[in-house]
Formats: sequence, C-alpha cells, structure tokens
Amino acid sequence: MAKTVDEIAEAMFGMVKDAQGLKKLKPMDLTKAMVELYGGEGVDKKFCKLAIKQLIDSGRCVYTYFGGSYIELPHSEGAAN
Repeated sequence: MAKTVDEIAEAMFGMVKDAQGLKKLKPMDLTKAMVELYGGEGVDKKFCKLAIKQLIDSGRCVYTYFGGSYIELPHSEGAAN
C-alpha cells in the first residue's frame, strides 16, 4: 500500500515531537528513517522532501540553525505564555 505525503509528514512530525529536547533532527535523519520504514512502499528522497516542505509550510515544524540545519517544533517565547 503506497503512502501519501500526508502520512509521511505525520510520521515525521511524530519523530520530531518525540525527539524534542532530547536530540535535534536534521532533514536527512528524517528522510533516512522514512525510507528505511517505508522504502518498499514507494517512499524515496523526493517524496520525503515534499513531506518536510509540507511540515514547514504549515508551521507545524520550523528550521533552526546551530552549526547545521535542523527541524524542530516551533518554540514559544516566555512572554507568550
């Protein structure tokens, strides 16, 4: 059964959410994990890139930069609480 971009994006979001505060994930980390999990179901690097773009464009995840690009959940500022 072929996976959709939405399903892959949801799986990536789960990985980012689970790793929040423990480890920063690079886009390639997410791509490798998805290809490993769903590679036999038509999931490749281009498909994963679309899923990452969807997460960033929707605002569910953001790019951060600290010596390299990482994908994380958006941070809320202390004053916003």
